[in-house]
Amino acid sequence: MGILTYILLLPLLGALVILFLPKEKETWIRRTAVAATFIPLVLALLVWAKYDRTLGGYQFICRIPWVPSLGITYQVGVDGIGVVMLLLQGFCSFAATLISYFIKTRIKEYFVFLLFLITSVYGVFISLDLFFFYLFYEMAVLPMYPLIGIWGSTNKEYATMKLTLYITTGAVLAFVGLLVLYFASGIHSFDLIALEEHCAAHPLSPELQKFLFALIVVGFGVIASLWPFHTWSPMGYAAAPSGVSMLHAGVLKKLGAYAMIRIAINLLPQGAAFWSSTLATLAMMNILYCGWAAMAQKDMKFIVGYSSCSHMGYVLLGIACLNQTGLNGAVLLIFAHGIMAALSFALIGYCYEQTHTRRVDELGGLAKKLPFIATCFSLAAMASSGLPGFANFVSEIMIFIGAWENLTPQAIAAIFGIIITATYLLRMIRHTFFGPLNPKWEHLKDATAPWQKLPYILLVSVLVIVGFWPSLLTKPIDLGISSILKRSERNIDRMFVKNNISIEKSEPPKA
Repeated sequence: MGILTYILLLPLLGALVILFLPKEKETWIRRTAVAATFIPLVLALLVWAKYDRTLGGYQFICRIPWVPSLGITYQVGVDGIGVVMLLLQGFCSFAATLISYFIKTRIKEYFVFLLFLITSVYGVFISLDLFFFYLFYEMAVLPMYPLIGIWGSTNKEYATMKLTLYITTGAVLAFVGLLVLYFASGIHSFDLIALEEHCAAHPLSPELQKFLFALIVVGFGVIASLWPFHTWSPMGYAAAPSGVSMLHAGVLKKLGAYAMIRIAINLLPQGAAFWSSTLATLAMMNILYCGWAAMAQKDMKFIVGYSSCSHMGYVLLGIACLNQTGLNGAVLLIFAHGIMAALSFALIGYCYEQTHTRRVDELGGLAKKLPFIATCFSLAAMASSGLPGFANFVSEIMIFIGAWENLTPQAIAAIFGIIITATYLLRMIRHTFFGPLNPKWEHLKDATAPWQKLPYILLVSVLVIVGFWPSLLTKPIDLGISSILKRSERNIDRMFVKNNISIEKSEPPKA
């Protein structure tokens, strides 16, 4: 079956075990959930260590025909990009499970839905068949409705409905694009590897590529908070419980950006070239508009929620670059921002459990009672602001360098987003953790036990380690992006040759 299938099935197996455990066995339910996310993390680290960097390409492939007559095959595998996405999902899911360890209501049902969500995200990152890619993508959306609707807060009914409608509408658009791609390719197969080879050798017409690229990018862009389809996202963050917010911001939002790289740019390079400037402009709006919106918020979850939408603009700008440096930076920022966003929402959840408020104007001086949490929160804010020494700095520098080549105006505008980010994050840190301590917060207790500190230390350590040694991830990422760009060049070159032939045939013979 292969190691990737075990990574996929272990969280699902954990959900099934919990489903048959009596609800009174709360300790066993929690331990099963932790084990079902810790073992896949270990296996993901093993995949990263064993990935052959001299060979590159898709590795650890497992292929089982499912509906051969329709060209549907259970096929999983990872290239350098997929390896990094596996690590992101492994770290975020394990940390989110630890943060959710002491959830108090309907424990059994909560962990069943949480593990189902984790399984689905793993499925998207390892699928090499577009049918299963889309199937897992849709499965990842389904558990969000009960997880927020039952265990959420702050207008959770409206937030849940808005989230579901937005993402489902985008998914329908993307599905139409995938169906057109399936039939227009002529091979009637969802096999991503076969589609890559076919589209490189027999590229689709430029007009069709432009149409499909727009359809797929907008469809998957909804979940990536592409402006102006981002408004569901901060509200969903605010309503979700802490562990779900971590997965929502850390990995679920990244599915859209991953799909853009894996499908749209990979198979439709001429469409990407046509829409590149437009996508970069929308990314600039993400960065600036959502940054200004974050400055106006008083709720910590809304601040970090709009900040997350703003930072996804940098990812989208890197994707719009269509060059090695920019795309490498985009994938690395997907990882770095996922870890940082998960850390931020975990810390907000801890503060809320202690104070039962998220409004920064009601807090103040919490560092006196919560020194560990305040330190981790400050580190998360510095990482989000692009401070050197964190993974975010490396990835954002790569994006700016990549964008400067062809998208200079958008790159200059995006750079000002760093100033906006530093403004609202430092202001939030100052109002929340520093200054005089409000007497009503004298009872607060810091995270002191090792198991309490573990998820925060884990996520901070990942940001710092990758910040100082980015080559741990940039080398496999570079291999994956290089393969995509080489296929894109073949696609475009063949189309140029085809156009030249048609022009020569249409010209009258010379005398």
